[in-house]
Amino acid sequence: MYEKELAAMIKAALNAEEGILAVYSKPFEVVLKEDNSPVTEADRFADQSIRAELHKAFPAYAFLTEESKDDKSRLQNDFVFIVDPVDGTKEFVSRNGEFCTNIALAYRHEVVAGVINIPTKNTLFYAVKGQGAFKLEKGKDPVRIHVSSKDYNLIALRSVSFFNEKEEALIRLHKDRITKIEALGAALKFCAIAEGLAEVSYRVSSGTKEWDIAAGTIILKEAGGVIKKFDGTEYVFNRDDVYNREGYMLANKASNLLF
Repeated sequence: MYEKELAAMIKAALNAEEGILAVYSKPFEVVLKEDNSPVTEADRFADQSIRAELHKAFPAYAFLTEESKDDKSRLQNDFVFIVDPVDGTKEFVSRNGEFCTNIALAYRHEVVAGVINIPTKNTLFYAVKGQGAFKLEKGKDPVRIHVSSKDYNLIALRSVSFFNEKEEALIRLHKDRITKIEALGAALKFCAIAEGLAEVSYRVSSGTKEWDIAAGTIILKEAGGVIKKFDGTEYVFNRDDVYNREGYMLANKASNLLF
C-alpha cells in the first residue's frame, strides 16, 4: 500500500535537490518572513517543484507546505501531503550542510508515508506504515534501518540553532544515562535516531510545525523508535493549528523517554 505515493514522493524530493543545490552553491538572498524566519530562493523553488510534481500524480490530494498559503479545505481531505521544501533554512544559510527536504503523506490525520532527503549527503530516508524504514544512499541499494537497543550511555541530539535552557536542563537531569550530546540540524535528528546513531532528543518549545516532524515521525516509528508529547500523547496531522505547541521527545524506545 502507498507504493505509488512513495515513489512519487521520492522522485519529487530528488528532483528538487538539483535546484536546491544550485542555489546553495552560489551567493543568494535571504528574506525574513512575517514570523522572522528566513526564506531563500531554494525554499520557494523546491516548494513549487514538489507541489507541481505531486499534484500532477495525485490531483485529488491536498497540501500543507511551509512556503505556500494554507488552504484550509485540506481539513476536509482524507489525503494530505505535508511538505517542508528546505527544513533547516538557518543551516542552509550558514552552509553547514545540515538541511533536508521533508515530504509526508497523511491519511485521516495519521502519517502513512514519509521521505527525508539530505541533498549534501546524497542520502534519503523513507518509510511506509507497516513496512519498515530505509536508508537510500546514491548508487546503492536501500538498507533497512533500526533504532539502537541502548538503555545507558545514551547520545542526546540537540538542535544546532534552537537549543534552549529547558532542553539543556532535561539532558543534565539524566546525566547518569545520557553521556554525550551532539548538535544536529533540522529533521536529521529523526534520521540519526532511526538508524541507531543516537538515542534521544528533546524539543521543549512551541516553534516547530507539522512539516518539521511529519516525515520524521513515521521514519522513526517504523525504525522502532517513539515520538511523544510531554504528556505522553502523540501528534495527529493535518490540523487546523499547525504548530507543535506542546513540544516533543524522540527516543529509541519508550523506556528512554526521560522527563
